[in-house]
Order: sequence, then structure tokens, then C-alpha cells
Amino acid sequence: MGALRYQRGRALAAVAAALLLVAGASFALVRLQDAPMTSTLVVLGIGGSAVTLCFVLVPLIAPVRDPLDPRRFGVTGRGWRSVAAATALASPISLPSVALIAVAVSAARTWSAHGVSATASVFAAALLVVTHLLFARVALGVAALVLADRRSRELTSLLLLGLAVIAIPVAVFLASLNWADGVPPALQSAVDALSVTPLGAAWVLPLAPTPAVVAVAILTPVALGAAWALIVRHMLTRTERPVSVRERRGLGWFTVTPGTPGGAVAARSLIYWLRDPRYLVDIAIIPIAAVAVVVPLVIVGVSRETAALIPAPVIALFLGWLVHNDLAYDGSAVWLHISSAVRGVSDRVGRLVPLFLVALPLLAIAIPVGVGLHDDWSVLPVMVGVCSALLLGGLGLSSIASVVAPYAVARHGDSPFQQPQRTGGGVSQGFVLLGAILTSVPAFWWGWRFLQGVADAQWWALGVGLGTGILVLVVGILIGGAVFDRRGDRLMAFAETT
Repeated sequence: MGALRYQRGRALAAVAAALLLVAGASFALVRLQDAPMTSTLVVLGIGGSAVTLCFVLVPLIAPVRDPLDPRRFGVTGRGWRSVAAATALASPISLPSVALIAVAVSAARTWSAHGVSATASVFAAALLVVTHLLFARVALGVAALVLADRRSRELTSLLLLGLAVIAIPVAVFLASLNWADGVPPALQSAVDALSVTPLGAAWVLPLAPTPAVVAVAILTPVALGAAWALIVRHMLTRTERPVSVRERRGLGWFTVTPGTPGGAVAARSLIYWLRDPRYLVDIAIIPIAAVAVVVPLVIVGVSRETAALIPAPVIALFLGWLVHNDLAYDGSAVWLHISSAVRGVSDRVGRLVPLFLVALPLLAIAIPVGVGLHDDWSVLPVMVGVCSALLLGGLGLSSIASVVAPYAVARHGDSPFQQPQRTGGGVSQGFVLLGAILTSVPAFWWGWRFLQGVADAQWWALGVGLGTGILVLVVGILIGGAVFDRRGDRLMAFAETT
């Protein structure tokens, strides 16, 4: 009651969001009552699996404390078995649980409309609710044990970023499917695979009660119940190491990255990238430049299908090139790294972490969208291989160029568009751009062979692109690290004069 009293706005927003989601899900399930059996199975299998995945991931991602944490009941003197049973039975008393029960009722009505008996529908709905509640219990328990001292806004951002990298390509692929001839075979295959996993078995059980589906649907809550009992036993019978939350509070990205020199450099670089407008402007220009390259080609008559494949490689090329002069952006950090004897390899690796966190979501959007507009998903391996070679090759060469030939840039606090007078810089820029393109030539060649109809050429493009990109990245980091160690005095002098 105290939480509701002092956080009424947040509570009302949560209730409104839950009501909206329940209304949308119930409306969709009602529409499925008159849909063909195959379409109903596909929607329940994929949509239901997504709901189950949310019950698994949200407790891990959201930085919240479990109100039913078994350790809070340790002072009552109850045994771990009683606490495990009590907390599991109390799980339905929450807003997500109530929303899930309402959706399960609508699902039961849909199953009954397709000929499933009332008894079987009620049993399946109850099994569905129990499975999801136990999934959430186990996820909360794992988060309390494993992530107790690392739960932060930054970690949540990283997990959400990972979900976006996975979800965006899947959403683009589903949107590109053709439903004119019925259920697409790709979705049918996906449902067949999900129906025998803990994510989707309970959703398709009444409509497709095969032995494998029945076994998975029944054994999943049993296994989850046993896992929850073991977690509660561990919490109540083990003396845990005190969590140094107070010492780590306020450290931001330093609580997420490993406690190594490279991890410290990565955390500092992330803070710089998120607060320095010079980095943000450079990133914002890249998608605009990619689109600007395509527009003239479309005007002169290049087909839409061909032009759609160009932005993603352009984005990958410029992302790899972006850090070719990163030492010039943070002179004080260069001095700190050298004076504290940070190895060059650690400096090189740590500085690339922010770029990877930017590149992954951008390419996760650009590649599927381009392939979807191209309307031929068989070219996806070629695009991934080419973009990987351009990005990784550019990062490897940038790791060398930034320590061999740094040049002056706008100081922190100045306009990002204001550039100082300088006599160098063109050599390193051209070296990275040309080198990244040369690195991707093998992947481009296999992609061209694929367009000529050579069998399995797309997989060669993927393998060769990833292989050459990783090779150039590793070699570039090693060479750049060695040069960083040898040229420390010159780099400090450069940082003091720019």
C-alpha cells in the first residue's frame, strides 16, 4: 500500500498499460475463433512464445527488487520448503499475473471454439498460467543471486540493446512474408520448432496434442518448480558474500564492464561517447550519408531492389572508419592510460566497445530492411558477410591509424562542425577507407558469384567476410597496441598540443 500511496502516477500508468495489452491480446484471440486452424496455431505458437519470453527476460532486465524474495522470510523461522511453496502460491497476486490470467481465459475460449472440450481448455489455461508464473519466479531468483550487485540502468540498456538486435530483424522478416497463399512455410516451420520447447508447448497443447508437445508442456512446470525450490534452498541455507552495492553505487558503466584495464577503458569510452556531442554528431551523419548515396542512383535509373542493398555496406564502412582518430578526442584520457601503464592492446580493445554497441543495432536495422526491400532473403548471408568485412576491417585498420597518424580535431565543448587548421589527416582517413574496401573484396567477389547463380556462394561470402574481418581486426589491435606501447611519449605530446 505504501508503494501505491507514494507512486500513484506510476501505478496508474502500469494499470493502464496492462489493461491496454490485455484488451489487445483478448481482441486478437477472439478474432482467432473464426480463423483456420493453421493460422490459429501460428499466431498462438509465435505470439505465445513471445509472451513467455517476456516473462523470462523482463525479471532479468528490469532493475527491480522481488517483493517475494525468499530471504525476506528468513526471519520467520520457516523451512525452505514452506517458503518456496508460499512464495509460489502468492505469485498470482501481481499485476502481470492478473493480466496473464485474463489472457489465458481468452485463450481457453479460442481453444473451445476450435473443438477442444471445456475440461481440456480449462486444464490447458491453468497449466499455461502456472508455467508462466514459475518462469517469472525462477527468473527473479536467478536475478537476485547472479545480478544482485550489477543491476543498473546501464546493464538494463545493454540487455535491451541485445533484444533489439534480435527482435528487429525478426520483425522485418515477418513483415516481408506473403500471406496471400495461406500460412507461409517459414512460419509453419517456426511453430513446429517452438511447439516442442518450453516457450510454446503450453500455447499449442490443446490444438496439437502430440506426445512431444504433451511431454514438454507438462514437464516444464515440474522442472521449473524444482528449480525454484533449489533456488529458495540456496538462499535460505547459504551464507552469502555481502554485496558491495554501496561501494559500487554511482559508478555507472564501471559496474557493468569487467574489472580489467580494458574494461575500465571501455567504461570510460562509453561515458565519453554518451556525453560528447562530437561523437553523437558523427554517428547521426552516417545513416544520412548512406541514404544520400542511394538517392542519386535511384534518380538515374538503378532499380529499387538493387539500390536497397547499398545503405547497409555504406553504414558498415563509415562505422569502421569512425574511430580512425579516436585518440584526438580525449587527450586527458590518453595521458591517464599511458601514465597508469595500461597496455596498448587493452586501450585498443576498450575504445572499440562503444562503436560495437552503436554498430550492432544500426546494422541490425539496415541489413534486414535492405534485404526486405530487395525481396530476396537468400541474399542475407552475402550482406552479413560484406558488412562484417567492412566494419571489422575498418575497426582493425582504425586501431592502427589512430596511434600512427592522429590529427587535431575540434576540442571538447566546441561546435562539432568547427574544425581546427591542420596539415595532416588525409593519409589516415584514406588508409582506413581504402583498406576496409580492400578487406571486403573477397566477400564482394563471392557475393557477385552468388548473383551469377553459383551454388552455395552466399555462404562462402558470409564465411570469407567474417573470417577476413576478424583477422584484420585482431591483427590491427595487436599492431596498434604495440605502436601505442612504443610511442607513448609522442602520443602524450600530441595530446598536450591538441
